[in-house]
Amino acid sequence: MPDSSPLPPVRLHSEAELARDALSTPLLSRAALLARWAGPDTRVDAGGGLVEEQLPAAAEALGLTGDDAVAHASEAWRVAVDTGLVEISDGDDDGDDDSDGTVTQGEDLALLAGGSPHDVLGIWLAALDTVLADAAVPDLDGVLDAVGGEDGAGDLDLSGLDWDPEAEAEFLDGVLGNLYLLTVTEEGPGDAPVPLPALAASMIVPSDMGEPTNDVLEQVSDAMMRLDDQFRLLEPVGLVEYQPVDEALMADADEEPAAPVDDTDVSRYGMVRLTPLGRYGLRARLLEAGHEAPAVGELADKGADALLDGTATFPQAAAQAEIDQWVRRRAPLDAARDLLTAARGQDTAAPLRRLHCQQALSLVGAEAEPALREVLDDPELGGLARVWLTENGCADVPAPSEDLIFWLTIDTIAAQLAAEGNSEELRALVEGLAAQHGGFFTAAWRVEHPATADVLEAMGRLHPDKRIAKEARKAAFKARSQHGS
Repeated sequence: MPDSSPLPPVRLHSEAELARDALSTPLLSRAALLARWAGPDTRVDAGGGLVEEQLPAAAEALGLTGDDAVAHASEAWRVAVDTGLVEISDGDDDGDDDSDGTVTQGEDLALLAGGSPHDVLGIWLAALDTVLADAAVPDLDGVLDAVGGEDGAGDLDLSGLDWDPEAEAEFLDGVLGNLYLLTVTEEGPGDAPVPLPALAASMIVPSDMGEPTNDVLEQVSDAMMRLDDQFRLLEPVGLVEYQPVDEALMADADEEPAAPVDDTDVSRYGMVRLTPLGRYGLRARLLEAGHEAPAVGELADKGADALLDGTATFPQAAAQAEIDQWVRRRAPLDAARDLLTAARGQDTAAPLRRLHCQQALSLVGAEAEPALREVLDDPELGGLARVWLTENGCADVPAPSEDLIFWLTIDTIAAQLAAEGNSEELRALVEGLAAQHGGFFTAAWRVEHPATADVLEAMGRLHPDKRIAKEARKAAFKARSQHGS
């Protein structure tokens, strides 16, 4: 899974939509069908699984045919047991050796039809846990081959196998964490599928490695084949949509395909996409594991201070979506007053709060005008208030003083630095300021703003003209001397 730093916010469908998706997944719908099919005559083994003689009937009840029908029925039954759709009581002592328990419908089965969307999603999450646990277990046929065939199946010694259950589960968690991060990152593929080789490489190839070695490429190829098996298992529970590796790429059934050599054939090596339900499921697992995994809309019912602080680390589009939801729930005048109050401050995060405050105020409408006029004399808010009033065509907007113009300029650049770093947009802003105001640096170093020196230093880094960049650095030095920092 990703490290402990906050993840970008994810956009989730409503719980009602997600619950409908969950109910329509092949695995959960089969588990529910088997739970309704089962009864007192259903026989299970000591582990709660259907006895072998019952599996064909279970497959028939599901309408399954073909070589995999019994396996799919067995998997669906295991999910029904693990999610509480069926309950198994201890077997009686009547001497019947055919069954190790009595099967009844579980209380949770009724929730699938009559419970809330949240109830349904809770059952689906339990099903997901079961499938993820299964996906981390190697294919049984491969295990038997490794120990010399089925004759040794009764005395399996896992210590002799090249399989570490904990490491395998961590590897799958890491892959899914990377897939989640790629999906929610604004610069990532979003809803587009991710090539399986890229996902495998994200776990194997060091970020500072140039050309991968043959050994590393072999590890990537091995990881691809493991993931191919695992994603085939995860698709029926609705976590992903998966296009498997093209079997024609394998020259020999016992050989693994080499990693793709160009982008033209990459889709033949497997493509995986996280579904809306998958985004919900992985976020739930991330939260359970202690990660900070926000979702757009979580701040809509909180105060303006929580909104402005919470969106400080959001990418631009996500911040705009969050702010839009917050504004829509409030009366324009009340929203504007709350936002302006929350935007005040001299701390390092304050400029970005004011930038997001401006974004929010652009959505509130003309009814907010009294709130903006109330802060015209505020040294921290008077500049943005004048901008809002002017942009909204309000009359009698007092002209800003030169000191206020410079303060607002420093505050705006500080916010842009916090939001985007040394972006091309900020570089263009810096060049434009220096070109429009010949004496900008002569006056700017005197601005009583906590970020003045940092902003001037940044302007020195960003401006391509060496002479102007030197002026900016000199001004930054003067600002630090003035403020004793």
